[in-house]
Amino acid sequence: MSKACPYLSCFLPFFQTVDVHSLTVACTVASRFAHTVLTSRAMNKANSSQEIFFEVELPKTAFITNFSMLIEGQVYVGEVKEKEKAKKQYDKAVSSGKTAGLVKASGRNMEKFSVSVNIAANSNVTFVLTYEELLQRKLGQYEIVTRVKPKQLVQNFQIVVDIYEPQGIAFVDAHGNFLSNELLPLVEKTAHISFSPTLEQQRKCPGCDGTLIDGDFIVKYDVNRATSLGDIQIVNGYFVHFFSPPDLPRVPKNVVFVIDRSGSMGGTKMHQTREALLEILKDLHMEDYFALIPFDDKITPWKPSLMKATKENVAEAMKYVRRIRDNGGTNINDAVLRAVKMLINDRKNNNVPERNLDMIILLTDGMPNSGESRLPKIQENVRRAINGNMSLFCLGFGNDVDYSFLDVMAKQNKGVARRIYEASDATLQLQGFYEEVASPLLSEVDLRYPDNTVEFVSTNHFRQLFNGSEIVVAGRLSDNDIDNFLVEVFANGTLGVRLEVTTEDISVSQDGKQVNLTVTMRDSVKFMIIRHTKVWQKRHYQQDYLGFYTLDSHLLSPVAHGLLGQFYHGIQFEVGNQHPGGVLEEQRATMYVKGQALNVTREFSRDVKNGEKVPCWFVHNNGAGLIDGSASDYIVSGLFHTV
Repeated sequence: MSKACPYLSCFLPFFQTVDVHSLTVACTVASRFAHTVLTSRAMNKANSSQEIFFEVELPKTAFITNFSMLIEGQVYVGEVKEKEKAKKQYDKAVSSGKTAGLVKASGRNMEKFSVSVNIAANSNVTFVLTYEELLQRKLGQYEIVTRVKPKQLVQNFQIVVDIYEPQGIAFVDAHGNFLSNELLPLVEKTAHISFSPTLEQQRKCPGCDGTLIDGDFIVKYDVNRATSLGDIQIVNGYFVHFFSPPDLPRVPKNVVFVIDRSGSMGGTKMHQTREALLEILKDLHMEDYFALIPFDDKITPWKPSLMKATKENVAEAMKYVRRIRDNGGTNINDAVLRAVKMLINDRKNNNVPERNLDMIILLTDGMPNSGESRLPKIQENVRRAINGNMSLFCLGFGNDVDYSFLDVMAKQNKGVARRIYEASDATLQLQGFYEEVASPLLSEVDLRYPDNTVEFVSTNHFRQLFNGSEIVVAGRLSDNDIDNFLVEVFANGTLGVRLEVTTEDISVSQDGKQVNLTVTMRDSVKFMIIRHTKVWQKRHYQQDYLGFYTLDSHLLSPVAHGLLGQFYHGIQFEVGNQHPGGVLEEQRATMYVKGQALNVTREFSRDVKNGEKVPCWFVHNNGAGLIDGSASDYIVSGLFHTV
């Protein structure tokens, strides 16, 4: 049996030969959308015709858009079908001796496309496969995976990846698990990634036919993120909104780990689970609270309530984890309900902070065979108990688990499920999943767009946004010629209140750009934040101003304090000694306020409701004399920190 090329396998009897002359994988990424074209040219060197199987492994999230073959100058274009229709047509084609291809699952993250074709003696065939994929951001980066398993030397071999991102690229890296010290310098690591080893560089050893190229070639990158409300791209009447606000503080969590320790978890599974839990416990933050509930046919929590993740508590929990052993049956129903009850009781008794998010992480490898064993009933019991107040994440360990049962139960409760494959890296799989969900930033995220501008949008409600991930919303515009694009973001965050944030980019002129944010707290108090950018052309000087405009100060308490609280209800002041400044329309004056005389300058701003120009007095020297204390008293290291 002989195999050929990444994504290409030619299965032939051992006495027959096929020569793969060239293989090119060309991937172009534009705005996180990857377009990959794989081209391979092979020759049947046998003295008789033979059937060649062309096989391609591509990511499960990708979809094939084109497949064609060039044989003796004739192009044969394939017809891409949906999976169910394709399976029926494939069976029919094979039974009648026609050429057909089919996509099948192939491991964790890949699917295998295969097609067979009969090639005449000493004839060439060129395969061209095109597939596309919207890259998903995980753990702060996008990833492009190319599986490379030639099993033979390829005369012209090349992988090329070109990345185009309007925001600019923050970093890029490329590596392969087959790259030796000799091959590593061949990889160019810029927005243009290229890998094209010669025949000699592919050889396992001098003079031998074995190849070093065997594994995954992986490109990782991320984009620059300058704005808090994401990047909106508009092309040909459609828009795509990428939402991944930078520098948001993580939301502390109350997390209960529900760990299956039944007899089926014995041996390697239990060992890998313990190792993963030990690493996960190390990653808990001081403000997190956690609990451990191992279960078989009995439910035995480590502690009766959640514990704060202090060094002492984590160390004690790690000792407990090392002693967990497998035994007994599997009672998933009672174990998850015990976790729900613990979280509810701890909230009722004020044992955990109100702002923390509640989550349960369930790990199991088998079917429930103790207690309630009816899967729909378990799902119903869990859904009713959680009642939308916490998230449930389910990890299915191994091949025997009913993954669809876990998947539905997780989705019913604001979570996701993941299959953990039985392999030497299962511990890393468990840790990787936890890292994805360990740092929630926002929950119940709604992204809204004006009805008079947008005709259609994809899913725009998301239950959670985790650190390092990204929300993507696409839609069709009703008017291609729009001057601005309004976005409203509603989400729950670390403030413990629901934030409503609106942004509108006003067209840029010579005077600069103005960006508006409307923040609503507890569905009542609203204030507008405006960034003014003023450019003085003659001075070649630019200055940004941040303005806060109260829209409904009557709803605020009279004891409101802080930098904004000082001005919610107005202050008494007088302005005198007005005289022209050095710039057209600029006025200098003296403001008498709080018993002090302050130097001020008059500029014009824009009324947030009517759009009219209104005069504003700008106080010099960072507001010294106008504000209580000094400006440095109000500087904090983060938006949601307090002093």
